[in-house]
Amino acid sequence: MQNEKRQHIFFVITMILMSIYLLWRMFFTLPWGEGVLNVIFGMLLIVAETVTVLTTFELFFQKMQKERTQLDFPIVPPDFYPHVDVFIATHNEPVDLLYKTVNACTFMDYPDKQKVHIYLCDDGARPEVEELAKQFGVGYLGFPGNKHAKSGNLNNALSKTSSPLIATFDADMIPQHTFLMKTVPYFLLSTFIEENGRWRLRREDEIDKKFKLGLVQTPQSFYNPDLFQFNLYAEQGIPNEQDFFSREVNILRNASNAVAYTGSNTIISRQGMEDIGGFPLNTITEDFETSIRLQQEGYITYATQEVQAAGQTTTTVPSMIKQRIRWARGIIQSLQNTRAPISEKLPFWTRVTYLSSFLYWWSFFNRLIFILAPILFALFDFKIVNTTFWQILIFWLPSYFFYSVSMRYLSSNIRNQRWSQVIDTIFMPYLIWPVLLETLGIREKKFKVTNKSRANGRKWMSALLYALPHIFLLLLSIAAVIRYVNGKYGIALFFSSIIIFWLIHNMIALCYALFFMIGRRAYRETERIRAQEDVMIHDQDTNLRYQAKTVDVSEQGIAFYVPYPIYLPEQKTISLVVKSERYEANLQAVIVYVKQDGEGWRYSATVQPMDETDNRQYMQIIYDRKHSLPEKMNLWDTAYDDMLRNVKKRIVQPRSDQRKMPRLSLQLPVHFTNHAGCTLRSFNYRFFSATGLHGDITAGEVVTFYTKSNIEVILQHTGKTTANRREVLLSVENIDDIVERGLIDQLLSDLTHPHAERFTREG
Repeated sequence: MQNEKRQHIFFVITMILMSIYLLWRMFFTLPWGEGVLNVIFGMLLIVAETVTVLTTFELFFQKMQKERTQLDFPIVPPDFYPHVDVFIATHNEPVDLLYKTVNACTFMDYPDKQKVHIYLCDDGARPEVEELAKQFGVGYLGFPGNKHAKSGNLNNALSKTSSPLIATFDADMIPQHTFLMKTVPYFLLSTFIEENGRWRLRREDEIDKKFKLGLVQTPQSFYNPDLFQFNLYAEQGIPNEQDFFSREVNILRNASNAVAYTGSNTIISRQGMEDIGGFPLNTITEDFETSIRLQQEGYITYATQEVQAAGQTTTTVPSMIKQRIRWARGIIQSLQNTRAPISEKLPFWTRVTYLSSFLYWWSFFNRLIFILAPILFALFDFKIVNTTFWQILIFWLPSYFFYSVSMRYLSSNIRNQRWSQVIDTIFMPYLIWPVLLETLGIREKKFKVTNKSRANGRKWMSALLYALPHIFLLLLSIAAVIRYVNGKYGIALFFSSIIIFWLIHNMIALCYALFFMIGRRAYRETERIRAQEDVMIHDQDTNLRYQAKTVDVSEQGIAFYVPYPIYLPEQKTISLVVKSERYEANLQAVIVYVKQDGEGWRYSATVQPMDETDNRQYMQIIYDRKHSLPEKMNLWDTAYDDMLRNVKKRIVQPRSDQRKMPRLSLQLPVHFTNHAGCTLRSFNYRFFSATGLHGDITAGEVVTFYTKSNIEVILQHTGKTTANRREVLLSVENIDDIVERGLIDQLLSDLTHPHAERFTREG
């Protein structure tokens, strides 16, 4: 509570200071006597600043109202849960992608699962998708012709189903098993009321007929890093770029009942959809317009903060740019179709929110103005702000400081001002023109499905084509800095510091854009997701059994952790049983990589489920969880840290070290039965490396020694040395015999813990 009060004080102070700053800028800083071009650019800069600040003020107001707009979550008896139709919309997505979503839907909890009706809504009418529906025993609603795109597909599904609630999922969005249980009860708030800490049925006179819940939107979340995280080597430093909208802005819009339906991970009222005539057709963002039309009919649209489904974010720059252009054009279309900013069917604050939504898409034009302004001044001698250094310090510096702190409070550490500017800078060249065209009524009418296939890396030249606008602006900024500081010393540099600050500030954002466009090569076909689950390891040939914990899981591989280096034969199939609280999967695995990890060892393996049941269970082990990508920013990372990391990662090539057996460091003197001897330096079950050989031991010679537990070890001098040529390699000739006799763990103990008690394997 104290922290919230401090935040609100900062918001109020920020709004006061920024208002004073903007009034000062409007009335006292325009360069009226400096020529037409200077006045035009001066006005554009003031408009850009004003729009940016006012859209932020709207979010400040929403944040201060946040606690008053949370709906209670009712505890409802099982019999009252209604029937639900689950629509999985698909256009041309591959069947293996759909498989995971359909599979997860069948595992969703519900008091009576016969009330859950799952449908694959296929506007491609593809036989393989119909076959997938039969495989899972779910409904199939084919809709050939792709008429009216996604809206047509979903309206077709509406016409052929009847449940009072509808859950919608995109083809790649995989729900958690809790999805229905965390969303459906909200629709029973009109039926139940809380009294003395317990929920009961409302009496007839207690029913609030004005309360109409149209939809419940859970956050859009992703299990793979987005391009900002991946291309900028920031997977562990920043959240997904869309988290700021899904988990912050959309939640804040509960305050003005302007929550956006984002097309997936949603429960919708059928009555609400009937009242608005189904999903709207004359837009390429039917989801956004659906929520506006529900609000105009008096329905509440409500956003929750807890992630209940996750999907794939786009993984190529061209597809991401196309996606954002579609969003920009579609949202402007929907605002024009519904006249939301001026609609008398909407309350005042809802209209203000939609005006802010429209102005947001002009932030990319604003960003261009902010980059050009100091360049025009420093490089081309434009005077677009008529002021003095000290006036800037008085009016701008305090407001900028409080604005920066308030932005941090606003975003709950999901986003900061620097990252917002980086993102706007990256998209800027590609969104200004579509936003202008759509605002003028020159429409994009064709719905385009976002391509989410993984790129294997792009060539430098094609990548740099997308970065050409950023390179041009970066070169201009560098030239501006060089020209502006040339010949300045001491106090002159001090008075020039604000222009230099903005030039360098913009150059940093442009460097991020350059790194982003250059990209980064993707080596993995499927995403690794961190997970700690129990694993039972079994090698049937040796009958060795071990217990382990998973480190991460993916569709094609698994990594698990053990406290000591266990013996698992390389290039041999072993059995794994992975078990979570809800699921259990039997897998065939082949070890591909072993490395030391802290005090223990990490083993990585390729995996294959034993049968269809195991495959379904394993998919749930992977995806039915809270995913491991960061939800908040690493506050210790500065722009300098980010830049340094990006430069290092692009210069230093990763060292390939793909050992398939653990390599243990030793310092163990041994004496062979033929009176020769050496010091064993390392061991990987198949070989020892040794130094200090003495006595009768030459290349090809076979020698024997006995461990503390009297285990016979037979070695052959291979005549080979390690890479540094300092250690001789000795092959272990009887390792298979040691394993078959069940002595492998004791051998390891004798070699590495000569004074410790014997340890045994699990099982």
